Amino acid sequence: MDRLDNTVRPYAWGSTTAIPALLGTEPTGEPQAEMWMGAHPGAPSRTGRGTLAEVVAADPEKELGAASAAKFGPRLPFLLKLLAAGAPLSLQVHPDLAQARQGYEDEERRSVPLDAPHRNYKDANHKPELICALTEFDGLCGFRAPAETADLLDGLGVASLKPYVDLLRAHPEDAALREVLTAILTADPEEMSRTVTETAAACDRLGGAYAPYADIAHHYPGDPGVLAAMLLNHVRLQPGEALFLGAGIPHAYLDGLGVEIMANSDNVLRCGLTPKHVDVPELLRVVRFEAGDPGILRPEASPDGEEVYDTPIDEFRLSRYVLPEGSGVHDLTLPTPQILLCTAGTVRVGEHELAPGRSVFVPAGEKTGVSGAGTLFRATVLV
Repeated sequence: MDRLDNTVRPYAWGSTTAIPALLGTEPTGEPQAEMWMGAHPGAPSRTGRGTLAEVVAADPEKELGAASAAKFGPRLPFLLKLLAAGAPLSLQVHPDLAQARQGYEDEERRSVPLDAPHRNYKDANHKPELICALTEFDGLCGFRAPAETADLLDGLGVASLKPYVDLLRAHPEDAALREVLTAILTADPEEMSRTVTETAAACDRLGGAYAPYADIAHHYPGDPGVLAAMLLNHVRLQPGEALFLGAGIPHAYLDGLGVEIMANSDNVLRCGLTPKHVDVPELLRVVRFEAGDPGILRPEASPDGEEVYDTPIDEFRLSRYVLPEGSGVHDLTLPTPQILLCTAGTVRVGEHELAPGRSVFVPAGEKTGVSGAGTLFRATVLV
């Protein structure tokens, strides 16, 4: 197995303290948003044998296992991250597999450069993802029931919101959500900026259920994404709780530290809270206009102590072990590739002693004994 040396990405929304605190290092004063563990070409983990991408490419069947290589191809199909949000991320949605393939092929056919600011599809893969909270973690996930959102907006007493309130109350659910999101994203920019400013002031004054949106508006003054965010469920995860974000579900992370795992893709369609390109027609094609409970996940324990976060896709499987002192050696050997990440205490994996924030890559089939006292996350695939 290989100890991983991982890249920390300095995105502007990142916390300056959360990842250093976990790693036991001094903050640099700069944002440290995400630590990537995997073989993604954007920032592959480094090993003593080269980058993890190079290690896998040199012998995919040995590193990934025959079944994984046959099902997902000669690459690690997931990316594991530590994610530390100190400010809201962009409001976004991901395509399903068919939409991603269609969109990618269309942009390739039109010769849209991969690095073009208006390019939507960087690859032909979908990007389901799971976020598991290590600290209290705030986010937005999925549409709130239109009638509830109408009451929320109406309670602000902002006259320019009345057309949205009326739309939310006058139509069937899917039509109401589609019409209101379309109206928000296509409104006159100056008029929308004034509405957002008034809305933000009212949210700040009222607090309570409005407080998360006041904070979003503080970070993104005048952005129409502030109103789009108010269409969504606000969720506060406690440590150990998780959210699964499937195709078409609008979402944004607001604040907190978590372990995130996703299919190996860069495909993101943005709805707001960003200076980046917002392709409204393509966004409306991908969004699922369905209201519902965001569905907080709690792990399901198995007899051997593994706690599994159950999700409906095969590209990744996330679980954790909370190991008490003196629990002996646990056999984690699998016929699939694994990344093991320590988030608390000290855990020994084979010959490697892992402190919080440290990780290893375990090739398929390699004998894997784990001991110690701490918390260990396991990322693998289903075949």
